[in-house]
Amino acid sequence: MSFESDLKRMEEITERLKDDSTGLEEAIKLYEEAVTLGKKLSKTLKEIQRKVERVTSEDEAELSTEEMDEEEGN
Repeated sequence: MSFESDLKRMEEITERLKDDSTGLEEAIKLYEEAVTLGKKLSKTLKEIQRKVERVTSEDEAELSTEEMDEEEGN
């Protein structure tokens, strides 16, 4: 799955978990899926950040990089 489709799935899970009609067993399965997706999304974001930093460091004369705050990276 792509980052965008994983993010969309995470949003769907969040909405289903907010729904009062979601049963406990389903909620637990959804939560487990969300944790797995969250880890995958976080890993992807860190990889993207490293790529951006690498590209910006290749030509420091023209480009510079700033360290991202934890809140911005999430």
